[in-house]
Amino acid sequence: EGLIEFYDSFKEMFEFFCKNTTIHGTIRLVCSGSNRMKTAFWTLLLLASFGMLYWQFALMFSQYWAYPVVLTMSMHSEPKMFPAITICNLDPYRFELVSEHLVQLDRMAEESITFLYGINTSARLFHMNDRNIHVQGLSNLSRSGFKLSQNFSLLRMSDLRSGKKHSSVGFRLCNSTGGNCFYKTYSSGMDAILEWYRFHYMNIMSQLPVIINISHHEEQIEDMVYSCQYDGEPCRPSDYVHFHHPVFGSCYTFNSKGTDPFWTATKPGIPYGLSLILRAEQKDHIPLLSTVAGVKVMIHNHNQTPFLEHEGFDIRPGIATTIGIQQDEVNRLGGNYGKCTTNGDDVDVKLLYNNSYTLQACLHSCFQHIMVQECGCGYYYYPLPAGAEYCDYNKQPAWGHCFYQLYNRLRNHHLNCFDQCPKPCRESLYKVSAGTAKWPSAKSQDWVRQALRHQNGYNSTSNRKDIAKVTIFYQQLNYQAVNESPLLSENLLLSSMGSQWSLWFGSSVLSVVEMFELLVDTLVLSLLFCYQRLRAKKTLRVSP
Repeated sequence: EGLIEFYDSFKEMFEFFCKNTTIHGTIRLVCSGSNRMKTAFWTLLLLASFGMLYWQFALMFSQYWAYPVVLTMSMHSEPKMFPAITICNLDPYRFELVSEHLVQLDRMAEESITFLYGINTSARLFHMNDRNIHVQGLSNLSRSGFKLSQNFSLLRMSDLRSGKKHSSVGFRLCNSTGGNCFYKTYSSGMDAILEWYRFHYMNIMSQLPVIINISHHEEQIEDMVYSCQYDGEPCRPSDYVHFHHPVFGSCYTFNSKGTDPFWTATKPGIPYGLSLILRAEQKDHIPLLSTVAGVKVMIHNHNQTPFLEHEGFDIRPGIATTIGIQQDEVNRLGGNYGKCTTNGDDVDVKLLYNNSYTLQACLHSCFQHIMVQECGCGYYYYPLPAGAEYCDYNKQPAWGHCFYQLYNRLRNHHLNCFDQCPKPCRESLYKVSAGTAKWPSAKSQDWVRQALRHQNGYNSTSNRKDIAKVTIFYQQLNYQAVNESPLLSENLLLSSMGSQWSLWFGSSVLSVVEMFELLVDTLVLSLLFCYQRLRAKKTLRVSP
C-alpha cells in the first residue's frame, strides 16, 4: 500500500484522474456531475475528439508506410572528370573464315532487292574486292558445314485496312515443328531488308570463336582519328582503348576509366573540350548492316559498356559538329523508398559484362539468360553465359521464331527482366545539344586536305565526303543534383502526431503517461477487487 495508491472504487479513481490530469476538458466530466446533459455533451465531445485524433494517426501511418519521396534539386560547381567518349567507324571487319558466306549473303540480298523492287544493285552496293581480316589461329580451325538457309526469303504482303491497301515486307518464322508461324514484317522495305540481312549475318558470325584476338590486325587510331586534342593538348596513346563491334566496326573509347588527372575539366567552353578530326569513309565492308555513313559517337559514364545500338548519335561526313554536354546527377534512396542497387551485387541477374552495373547491361544479361534457357542458344550481339553457344539456324532451326517472340515479350514488359533489374542508386546523366556547319569550307578545303595528307597520310580526292570534325565540351561546370529524401521521416511523423494531439486535447507527452498510469491503476484495482471476492467466498465456505 505504500507503493501503490489504492482507491475505494473505480469512480473515485476516475474522479481523481479527471481533476488532476493535464488533458483539457476532462474536468468538465466531474464538475458537471449534477447536470447530466452537460456531462453527456462533454463525454460525446471527448469521445469525438479521440476518434478524430486516432483517425488522423491512421492517415499519418498509412502515408508513412507508403514511403513517399520528395525530390530536392541543388546546383554544384566544381572541377569534374570529363565523361568517357566512344567513337566507331561504322565499318565492321569481314573475317576470312566467313568471307565466302558473307559473299553468298550479299548475292542473296541482291536477288531479294531485285525481286522486290526490280533494282540491280550489284555494281553500286556490293564490293567484292573488300579486304578480309585474317586472324592468326583461325586457319587451323576446320571449316564447318554451314549453309545459308533459303527458308527465310523476303516477301511482299498486302492487306486492306480502313478501306485502303497497305503493303509490307518481311520474312516467315516457324517453330521447331514447322507450326505456329508468323511473319516478321515492316511497313518500310528498307527496315525489312536490314533486319533480314542482320538475321542471316548473326548466323554466319556464330561460326567464329567467341574470343578472337585481333591485336595483330586492329587498325591504328591514326587510320580513323587524324587529330585528337583535349584542353589544347594532344591526346596520348594511353588515353583510349580499342574494341571491335560486329555492327559498328572499329571503336575507340577515350577516358574509359576516368582516373587520369589529364581528363579533369577545369573550364567550360569549346577550347577546353575534346576536338577530333575523323575519317568518315563510305567504303563499307558489309554495306547492308547499316545505311548510315559517318561516325557513331556515344557519351557515357566511366567503366560503362557503351550500348551503341540503343544510344549515341551519328556524325555526318563533311560536317563540323559541336556537342555541348550538361551533367545531371540522380541519387535514389533505395530500400523501402524504391528499388535500386548500389553496385549490382544484390541483383539476382548475373551480369555478362565486365564493366560496372547499368540498367541496360542487366536487361541484356537477363534476356540472354532467358534466351539460352528457352531457345537453347545465345543472341550474337550479347555476351554468352558459361557453356552456351551462339544461335545458328543450321543447329537450331527455330531460334529466330523463339528470339523474336521473346524480344516482343521483353519490349511489352511481359518478361520479369524489368522487375529483376533495378536502376542504379547513383547515376550520372548527360544532356547534349549539338550544332553543325559545313567543314572544311570551299575556300579552306584544299589546304586542310594538304595538311592532313602530309601529316597523316590522308589520301582522297573527294569533296569533304570522307572527313568530319567533332568537338565535345562542357557547356558549364555547374551540374544539377537531384536527390530523393523521405517525404515523411520518423522525426516529422512524431512532430505531426504531437501537433494533432495538441490540436484535439491541448496536452503533451506527459498526458500520454497520465493515461498509461490510469490504465495501470485500473488493472491493479481490478486484480485487487477480484482477490477480495475470492477471499470472501472462501470465508463464507469456512463459516458453516
